[in-house]
Amino acid sequence: MYKAIIIGTGPAGLTAAIYLARANMKPLVIEGPEPGGQLTTTTEVENFPGFPEGIMGPDLMANMRKQAERFGAEFRTGWVNSVDTSKRPFTLQVEGQGELQAEALIISTGASAKYLGIPNERENVGRGVSTCATCDGFFFRGKKIIVVGGGDSAMEEANFLTRFASEVVLVHRRQEMRASKIMQDRARENSKVTWSLNRTPLEVVAGPMGVTGLKVRNNESGQEEVIEASGVFIAIGHTPNTKFLGRQLEVDETGYLITKPGTSETSIPGIFACGDVQDTKYRQAITAAGSGCMAALDCEKYLEGHAVHDWSQSL
Repeated sequence: MYKAIIIGTGPAGLTAAIYLARANMKPLVIEGPEPGGQLTTTTEVENFPGFPEGIMGPDLMANMRKQAERFGAEFRTGWVNSVDTSKRPFTLQVEGQGELQAEALIISTGASAKYLGIPNERENVGRGVSTCATCDGFFFRGKKIIVVGGGDSAMEEANFLTRFASEVVLVHRRQEMRASKIMQDRARENSKVTWSLNRTPLEVVAGPMGVTGLKVRNNESGQEEVIEASGVFIAIGHTPNTKFLGRQLEVDETGYLITKPGTSETSIPGIFACGDVQDTKYRQAITAAGSGCMAALDCEKYLEGHAVHDWSQSL
């Protein structure tokens, strides 16, 4: 039995752990097979406040974990298979850990970027392949880069990346795109954006120094070609990591947890959500950390008025 269990160890979960641990809540943090979230796949982070020279993504996550441990947070590694939210204490079935119970839960499992599933893609994440323009665009100043996708997010990322790149090539497997007309118009009006439509990505081309291009197939002629570029940005969406909850909590049409405006409260009292698992707009490390703080404070206030277990007997 725990006062609070935090599921997920990205910036949101670790910030929540720091705050709850400092409040003497002794939270348990369950980290999955990829502890630290998406920042562990990022090289240098230059937009997190407090690091004027930047910091490596894995180092930032390691520092946050040490800070949480310093104040008494407990960490266990395991995959949460299911959560019973029908009654308190909430019951979790965790692979490798068995059954765990908590009076309150903080869900910070994030959202996973969708990938194309082509050769050399995953191997070159951080070496020219990226899923976050605002995170990595700065590193491609004066270079030619590719954005793959046909939705609003692809148009938005392409426009944003023109602040840095010499040219942005939009690659889409169809001639028509899903993006709204206004977003397409903005991209077409941008002189730095060029178009390579009706092309199917086949393989990320890379050398010893990283990405050098993207091999595509012309869907009309069937011919293959390599579009030379220093970076490939994948902009085909994200998948929130909420499947293990079994739709017990209210989610939007794409599976993101819905929180009460201005709070981290979900549709079930005692369960809170923070970070990218409930953020469809910003998806930044600093906004995730801020929402982790909110979740911890909301959780602490909730526990003060809804105690189930007599902790005075066990502390």
